Amino acid sequence: MIFVNLAVKDLGKSMDFFKAIGFEFNEQFTSPEGTGMIVNDQAYVMLSVESFFKSFTKQKELVDASKSVETTIAFSAESKDDVDQVIDKAVAAGGTSTGDVVDQPGMYSRGFYDLDGHQWEFVWMDMSPPVQQS
Repeated sequence: MIFVNLAVKDLGKSMDFFKAIGFEFNEQFTSPEGTGMIVNDQAYVMLSVESFFKSFTKQKELVDASKSVETTIAFSAESKDDVDQVIDKAVAAGGTSTGDVVDQPGMYSRGFYDLDGHQWEFVWMDMSPPVQQS
């Protein structure tokens, strides 16, 4: 499994934002300090309020994701339409589009910034086997 950990300013607002996009949360891993956002059976995004998150990173300061990029989180989508739907929901829920669109043969992606400025990307890739030329 993989657990991506992100610091958030307001856990309730962040949960509402990600619920509006379509994510669900594991109540077993939800407290006033943080929550486990379910991506799939093998991946979670742990959203932690900044004060709690800081307890895990005592040697370094937290990045202000509204001013600096600490990472880009990318997820696969089933189709180009799914990419567009997620980004449109994110913007409608208060996020900001990155404005970047990659539309090339076999790949399509768009991104958004969440309420804290974390950068998210959704990508569709044509994973069908290449056609053999004879």
